[in-house]
Amino acid sequence: MTGPLSIPALLRHCAAVSIALAAAGTAQAATIAVVAPQQGPYALLGAQILRGAQAAAEPGDSIVAIDESCERKDGAAIADRAIGAGASAVVGFLCVETLTDALPRLKDKAIPAISVSVRSKILMEDAHRYGWPFFRLGPADGDEAEKLADTILSRFQNQPIALVDDGTIYGRELVSAVRQRLEAGGIKPVFADTYRPGQDQQLALVRRLAKAGAAQVLVGGDRADVAVMARDAAAEGAAMAFLGGDVMRAANRPLRLADGVQAVALPDYPALPEATEAAGLLRSSGFEPEGYTLPAYAAVQVARAALAKAQADGTPLPVAATGLPVQTVIGELSFGTDHELAENPFRLQEWRDDAFRLVGPETE
Repeated sequence: MTGPLSIPALLRHCAAVSIALAAAGTAQAATIAVVAPQQGPYALLGAQILRGAQAAAEPGDSIVAIDESCERKDGAAIADRAIGAGASAVVGFLCVETLTDALPRLKDKAIPAISVSVRSKILMEDAHRYGWPFFRLGPADGDEAEKLADTILSRFQNQPIALVDDGTIYGRELVSAVRQRLEAGGIKPVFADTYRPGQDQQLALVRRLAKAGAAQVLVGGDRADVAVMARDAAAEGAAMAFLGGDVMRAANRPLRLADGVQAVALPDYPALPEATEAAGLLRSSGFEPEGYTLPAYAAVQVARAALAKAQADGTPLPVAATGLPVQTVIGELSFGTDHELAENPFRLQEWRDDAFRLVGPETE
């Protein structure tokens, strides 16, 4: 195993999570390139990616660390390094600039690129147009709004819905996208407005929401603002619940979040049952499995599973990776024919006892 951030031997020998394959067998030792920043402002995130990939490697595997500058001009050279190292797959890719020029080279060698970060829909459209082997192990642009709208349509269909945003690009665009989906689904909000963020109190907003009869309030804003709204609603005796987006995964300060507030967000991967063993081994070796660590671990698991299937079926690796269900440290994953995750990675969660807890499916 190569790279500047070597993982202790016990991580290289940790048992791989079982792969849900029919007669796929076990892949031979794999060479996997890990493209991630090793210096500059994204070095910490790059270290998480490399760390997770190294931890997922099995005995005999070779992990080739390739520095990602996040400059478009370097993409082709990065692909050439992966090809020269004999990589079967490339994982990581924090930046769209790198991928754009790397993918045409990787296509020539049928080497799949599995990104844990890049959300660009335009890049995926280009990948489909030119046949690039790009797979996205993470959310795409629009997934957050789609999950929020689906949650409201399925769970709160008969409740008065209010939409508020903080006026930022993120908040405004998120709420606008959700509103379009809701109205297409037959839900018209009883209240919609922009609030002033960063205030010590939001009593005026809460009273207006109560007057409009809002029962569920979608907030396109940060955690601190939602905490203030939930506190003021409770003080007013207003029976309303609050729902936020992925930015709710933030520090629980300055005001603590009230129990019952919900968010559509990426899961806390280290807290998942599937991650218990891997997270424990990482921590015992002095590495906290935060950020992209476990998604990168899962990317290597997916790459190895696809390699096993490709060897068993005699198919190109990008073909083998499509539609293949794999049990990973962040749950079962599979890519559709569009090379996106078959299941939206955002999950509905509720704040209870100082942590977001996953909300299970509705019962009939």
